[in-house]
Formats: sequence, C-alpha cells, structure tokens
Amino acid sequence: MSTPVRIGVLFGGPSAEHEVSCASALGVARTLAGGGYRTVAIGVSRAGGLRLVPEATLSGAIEGTGATRAIDDRLSVTGPAVELRVGPRPGTAVVTAADAPGAVHAELDVVFPVLHGPFGEDGVVQGLLESLGVPYVGCGVLASALGMDKVATKRALRAEGVPITPQVSFDAATYRAAEDPEKLVVGLRRPLFVKPARMGSSIGMSRVADGDDLAAAVEVALRYDTVAVVEQGVTGRELECGVLGGIRPEASAVGEVRVTGGWFDYRQKYLGDTDPMVVPAQLADDVAERIRELSVRAFAAIGCWGLARVDFLYDEKAGELYVNELNTMPGFTAHSMYPKVWAAAGVGYREILDRLVALAFARHADRPRPAGEAERR
Repeated sequence: MSTPVRIGVLFGGPSAEHEVSCASALGVARTLAGGGYRTVAIGVSRAGGLRLVPEATLSGAIEGTGATRAIDDRLSVTGPAVELRVGPRPGTAVVTAADAPGAVHAELDVVFPVLHGPFGEDGVVQGLLESLGVPYVGCGVLASALGMDKVATKRALRAEGVPITPQVSFDAATYRAAEDPEKLVVGLRRPLFVKPARMGSSIGMSRVADGDDLAAAVEVALRYDTVAVVEQGVTGRELECGVLGGIRPEASAVGEVRVTGGWFDYRQKYLGDTDPMVVPAQLADDVAERIRELSVRAFAAIGCWGLARVDFLYDEKAGELYVNELNTMPGFTAHSMYPKVWAAAGVGYREILDRLVALAFARHADRPRPAGEAERR
C-alpha cells in the first residue's frame, strides 16, 4: 500500500477574506479525507502567525460531529504556534514548533494555499513556498500578484486583446490632491463601480449611480487599499467560467449569478438565504463557447497555472462580452461557483483536487533547480 500524499492546507490569513478562506478550507479538507491524502491543516491568524490545527479538531470538523464541529461550516485558526521550514528531502517542507524548530510536527509533500485576498492569494505565500522548494497548488508568484491587482490584470488583458470594460485607477495621494473627484473619471458613464485594486469577495466595493456620492465610494475603497479602481458599469448578465490545467488548460461550463440591487455584493455571495447561482447558464452555444475561449486566453495572459475563475459581464443587447476579473484562488465552499461549473462539465470536486495536486507536482518537477538544491540531495 502506497504512502498517502501529505498535504498542508493553509487557510485563514490577515485579509478581510479570512472567514471565506476558513469555509473554503473545510470544503477542501473534507474532500481530501479518505482520498489517499493525509491532511495537515495550518491556520494563518489575522496577525499572520501560523497555527497547527490539532488532528482531533480537524477530524471533528471534517466529520461535523461533537464538540469539535466547525462553527458556521468553517475551520478555525487554533492550535500551537508553528513554522514552515525546508524539509529533509528535496521537494518537502516540515511543520515545526515555533519555540523549538527541531521539534517536527509533520512533513509535507505539497501545500494547498486555500487563501483568499492579500497576504495569501497575491503571491506573498507563493513566494514563501517557492523559497522552501515545496510543490504547491495554484498559480505562481507572478500570476498570483497580477490576478490580485485589478489594475495589472486589466493591463495584461488589454495587451492580449481580451475585452475589458472602460476603467480608470488612481492612488490615494492623487485622489486627495484632486479638487474635484469627478475629474478623475471623465469619460466614464454611470453607473460606476468603485473597488480597491487588491481585494476580493466584493469587499470595499460600491455602486455609484446618478446622484450618488463618488467621493464616499472612493473613501470606502481606500480603506482596503492605497489604489482605487473605477469601472464603467455594464447593464447585463454576470457570468463565470472556471479554468483548470497547466500548459493546455481547459474551461468549464458557464455559470450565471442572478443578482439583486444591481450587483453581486458580499451579503449575496455568502450570507443570503437563496442560492443566486444558475449552472449552467442559459446561453446560446456560440456565446458559451466564446466565454470558454476568452477564459483560457485570460488565464494565459497573466500566466496562470492550476486554476482560476474568470468573471464576465455580458451586454446581451449589444452582444458584447467583457472580462471583469480573474480570481486565482476561487472559493471552494459548498456555495462556490468554481466547483459548480466544473460539476456541470462532468468534473467532480474530488477530481478537481486530484488534478490540482498532480499539476502542483508537475510544475515543481519542471522548474529550474536552485543551485543550493544539489547540496541537499
């Protein structure tokens, strides 16, 4: 019998998407359980410290039983303080006690960073894992950083001829120096959507219609980032498509988000009583195929690997599609779109995870070898 692959599931983090990450991590851990993997859950606190979730706590959360049952269907960052260090063999990492680096709690063959938002999805953790020389799931440093930054993403998409909505961006200093914020958005028609450049889950996002206060919306965005993005709204449908793969990625079925109040906010995403997602979306075949084709192009434009969810705005009357953004670590909760659109394409949750782990090992095997690695062999 082969030894189970040891997967470190990183979750939590200091970003405003901490709770979403904790919910995604439980979905991943439950699916990995019994699938030929040994799961080690490593929580990242809001202060950035690492905590090793005790095995009993993790088992109880996965099984949903007893006093260890996960609250609100998510894992909690709990347990002793730990550190991640280079493992004894190439391609491994170890979890050690923070106050005694020689005390090894677990050895890891691959890491699954189920982290959303800054300090997790933006290349920071990916850089740490690269330095440890351990395989990890998902996009690398550059694609993660680009995907997290809406300004950089739009520049890359525009350079590759992928259609995007008209938008402007400015930093906090430029905004503070402006006599009239309206002059910063000249040429854009309302409604406008104002967002932090580097945040997800619609956190810090506002819709600005005729008569609304643009300055108030910018102030909200600047609570979460030093750069604000203002995009011209599109009256139409919100569609989403998953991408999975490496050198030859594939696109999933297309899903639709049915929104109320003009846009898909945090409350509707995670706190609503009804499921706003329709999978598959009711679309003409040529439109669905165009979305899949643009999804793969967008994936390649920023150098993604493993997975991404590509979000679209579809102006049905004009027949125009626009890529709104890419999410390089989409949600994996029971209510998330990414697993749903792949299920509609005939790929189940467990197969997604199996393929992502295989892709992590494949990328690691093909990477340039650091000079110091030969000394560890």
